[in-house]
Amino acid sequence: MRWQGQELGVADAAALPGMEQLNGLVRSVTTPDFAGVTFHEVLCKSALNHVPSASAMPFDWTVNPYRGCSHACVYCLSPDTQVLMADGRSKRIADVQVGDEVVGTRRDGAYRRYVPATVSAQWSTRKRAYRVTLADGTELIASGDHRFLTERGWKYVQPATGSQRPHLTPNNKLMGFGMGGASTRGEQTDDHRQGYLSGMIRGDAMMLKREYPRTSGRGTYVAHRFRLALADVEALDRSQEFLRRSDVSTTRRPFATATAQRRRMDAIFTSRAADFGTIAALIDWPDEPSLEWSRGFLAGIFDAEGSCSRGILRITNGDEQILSRIGGALRAHGFRFVQEAPRPNGVSSVRLLGGLPARQRFFELTRPAITRKLNILGAAVKSDAPLRVVSVEDLGETIDMVDITTSTGDFIANGVVSHNCFARGTHEYLELDAGRDFDTQVVVKINVAEVLGKELRRGSWQHEPVMLGTNTDPYQRAEGRYKLMPGIVSALTESGTPFSILTKGTLLRRDLPLLREAAGQVHVSLAMSIAVFDDELQHLIEPGTPNATARLETVRAATEAGFRVTVFLMPIIPHLTDSIAAIDHALTRIKAAGAVRVVYGALHLRPGAKQWFLQWLAERHPELVSSYRGLYPGATATAPKAYRSWLAKRVRPLLRVHGLDGHAEDDNVRGGPVAGLASRADARAAPPIITTSRGRAAALRAAGPTARSEADEASTRLF
Repeated sequence: MRWQGQELGVADAAALPGMEQLNGLVRSVTTPDFAGVTFHEVLCKSALNHVPSASAMPFDWTVNPYRGCSHACVYCLSPDTQVLMADGRSKRIADVQVGDEVVGTRRDGAYRRYVPATVSAQWSTRKRAYRVTLADGTELIASGDHRFLTERGWKYVQPATGSQRPHLTPNNKLMGFGMGGASTRGEQTDDHRQGYLSGMIRGDAMMLKREYPRTSGRGTYVAHRFRLALADVEALDRSQEFLRRSDVSTTRRPFATATAQRRRMDAIFTSRAADFGTIAALIDWPDEPSLEWSRGFLAGIFDAEGSCSRGILRITNGDEQILSRIGGALRAHGFRFVQEAPRPNGVSSVRLLGGLPARQRFFELTRPAITRKLNILGAAVKSDAPLRVVSVEDLGETIDMVDITTSTGDFIANGVVSHNCFARGTHEYLELDAGRDFDTQVVVKINVAEVLGKELRRGSWQHEPVMLGTNTDPYQRAEGRYKLMPGIVSALTESGTPFSILTKGTLLRRDLPLLREAAGQVHVSLAMSIAVFDDELQHLIEPGTPNATARLETVRAATEAGFRVTVFLMPIIPHLTDSIAAIDHALTRIKAAGAVRVVYGALHLRPGAKQWFLQWLAERHPELVSSYRGLYPGATATAPKAYRSWLAKRVRPLLRVHGLDGHAEDDNVRGGPVAGLASRADARAAPPIITTSRGRAAALRAAGPTARSEADEASTRLF
């Protein structure tokens, strides 16, 4: 291959999306032999990756020579953490969805600025919790691996065990505006609704009660007129809904058409005397305003008369009583403000003090209806708020946590700049797409064997089993060029470290002599991943990978070399490969190739892969999309328990038919055999093989109607 002639300059490569994060980038290479693929060669600093203790994976150490990420922050924040959305509102991180627009940051000249960012993934797990408390009262519940932006760069919540990394300490100052100790208030109490209507109606509505003579000339009548006309439909909707909850029915109709200088306006009306009386009572000044009334009043008067221009929040009115009430409500919630001198027309403004931190606290507290006034995009990221770290406290418990991935690599969590979690695949870490980019942008750790050898020679290394192939395939096509695996196998063998390999690549056959030598000194387990046995479907789902026949030939070669090979029949894809006929066909071929064990499991749709797969499904099998959204709703990555139970009842009898040992991936126990792989020394005896036609028929019946009894009823609802 003519690699040198196709080399990209380091400067050009560093300009690629995400490549600025590859500090050890040596060069980026393309070649006609791998059309459309760019190889980014890097010098890694570590080779062994320790699996987090909270992970469900049944192993502790991995090595990933390709597309690897040696340092990841995973599953970071409490589900109640408030994420600032691009429209200026906040949303619980647990409620953020893929495709949502949030506020991130990006460096622009001398400043980092707030910019819109798109959420590409959201997922959850359980991790040990730490509380970070800031001087302004802001609290953040995060994992020890989470990172926040400080004046001195990104820092983790906790130091790493056995290594150094920058972490938060008292007096570190975080970047952002904080929450000021005020929790986000989303509920709407009666007092809050009444306060909002008082501010909105007193600020912008017309209420008229007047006596008129009757046209007949016989006496007079009293007319009642209420009208609220607004250009911002969000505030009009809220006002109409709050009035409806107070049994006031209003009619909506156009009020003013749009012109070149003015937006269209709609209005709500009522002329009923009873409604007029109810409204008058609702907006009556309370003798002792509650905090909830004041919160609602500030939201209503801001929607009616407020502005936020060039970073300055003002509420303007000409009524001294209203201005006084605004000041009282602000004071009740701890805001600083000044009342500016009256203009020639008698109108005066109340101006909020405290910059962006005070503005954001005002918005979080009051929750105005009008979105356009909440925008902070383009503002510089400064740290005017007292965001000094007061304490980092271990809460001593493991809790549910959630994280997201965004297009900028960060987001705003409880008012401070928070780093992404990049655990969902190394390409997401590099800001590369998990669909096409996963197959066209390959990161290669060209010095991985040398680094691994040094790590394995450390006196602290306990010779624990190491797993290869859990993140990306070590025998992918690029291995034919880079030949990294022989050095890795030799380093593991020489150090006396047992290891297991999981691959879908037939290139494994090249190293079978070396692996057989290694097996004479250490425990070596081999497994082949074969998900699809239909060549047409396999080509669509796994383009560029060897077909089932080629992989089974590799299983046969490994068996002949003396290995007891495990086949990972994973993932079993709902509606496409989970029929009895498909599973029976797969197991027949697996047994014929000489494998002795099968690990099976339903499809996982983790963030990144999920979006790509659903897009593929919509193109190829649109009739299945609604079913998959039922099976994998929201951020759910695993198939529901009912489906997995149904699948187990279908597979287990067929395993017995074919005389194969095996289990579901869910049956793995941390600390047990690595990913279910067994060496010759610890393999269990295979169960008796059912050879008679009567026995085979009985097992097939067991996998059919029996498996569909109560589980099928549940799965029908899910599908």
